Amino acid sequence: MKLLVVGGGGREHAIIKKLKENPEVEKIFALPGNGGIAADAECVPIGAKDIPAIVAFAVEQQVDYAVVAPDDPLVLGAVDALNEKGVPCFGPTAAAAQIEGSKVFAKDLMKKYGIPTAAYESFDDAAAALRYLDTAEMPIVVKADGLALGKGVIIAQTREEARQAVISMMEEGMFGQSGSRVVIEEFLTGPEVSVLSFTDGETVVPMVSSMDHKRARDNDQGLNTGGMGTVAPNPYYTEAIAAQCMEEIFLPTIRAMKAEGRPFRGCLYFGLMLTPKGPKVIEYNCRFGDPETQVVLPLLESDLLTVMRSTTEGTLAQTEVKFSDKSACCVILASEGYPQKYQSGFEMTIAPEALPHAFVAGAKLADGKLLTSGGRVIGLTAVEDTLPQAIDRAYTLTGMVHFENAYCRRDIGARAMKAFKEA
Repeated sequence: MKLLVVGGGGREHAIIKKLKENPEVEKIFALPGNGGIAADAECVPIGAKDIPAIVAFAVEQQVDYAVVAPDDPLVLGAVDALNEKGVPCFGPTAAAAQIEGSKVFAKDLMKKYGIPTAAYESFDDAAAALRYLDTAEMPIVVKADGLALGKGVIIAQTREEARQAVISMMEEGMFGQSGSRVVIEEFLTGPEVSVLSFTDGETVVPMVSSMDHKRARDNDQGLNTGGMGTVAPNPYYTEAIAAQCMEEIFLPTIRAMKAEGRPFRGCLYFGLMLTPKGPKVIEYNCRFGDPETQVVLPLLESDLLTVMRSTTEGTLAQTEVKFSDKSACCVILASEGYPQKYQSGFEMTIAPEALPHAFVAGAKLADGKLLTSGGRVIGLTAVEDTLPQAIDRAYTLTGMVHFENAYCRRDIGARAMKAFKEA
């Protein structure tokens, strides 16, 4: 089989490595891929949002199956366009991808179908939003309606911070069109949990839970990033909570999307907060999370391609989806200065022992050398019997990767270990 994977980050590298395990896979094209992915797939310089070029390439190469991994092309209708040309895909249609593409749509969906989430109001007029803030309780959360590279959420501690967030988004265009509407919602407290799930629009199969670390620095200090590391499973996500989430959140969401004429097929990501009043949805993503994918997929024991195709064909209920009971930890090596200004173009070396555990996010090939080309450069994932072993091993692996100005958080997994001790 010939496969096509749209995207070019660490998430896509993890997906490609897992797909390669299927002996029927002869070739994988990555559009655009990156310098590290080039070791596992043929990289083609077509951007992830260039849907006409992606479709033309898929047809020309007679691709048997496509995986559209990032949010932008999903929201823009990449799956619809590929399906029109007879290319089966993993991922939701544009209509279903609105569950991430519009926070207003997602919040209204949850309100309509009684899915637990934070109380909220939405606004397309800045003056109205500012008037609402005059009497709202602080802290409060201000969210850009559309996609904003994971940066469209501001937790405002004071009324002035909240007002500035609204002005920046709605009047100053911080996030372009994505910030022309905003959602203002109550601030929730409790442990956060990421749960990715496979779904064919009828059946939903949650994957192993995980815990992300968004802040740039140790002890959850510094700016929000795309994610500095992950562990799985998440110790706060007990069997009892998982059962509650299935009944109150996961199945109701799948049924709601079907009822709205937008059946969701692919990977639906549930960002949850375990509040004192029970689990609530913070956000949905219409695709695999990054870097959650880098700890979840290495724990998948079933064949990924078989599971993906079952979501496309509507046969997930008859397909085995099995995960290891081991633990995983992924540590991200980033360029110093990320998520703000940073330098790149430095040569990166990866020890052979680390290569099977390495998911490259930001690197390019030049004259046979691997050069850094992004803020998050590479993720190193270890799978071990226990979480402490996985954490130790992941940090050992980071010592096998070298490039100038590299930095990482040194406390990935510390919160999870604390939870184990408290249990």
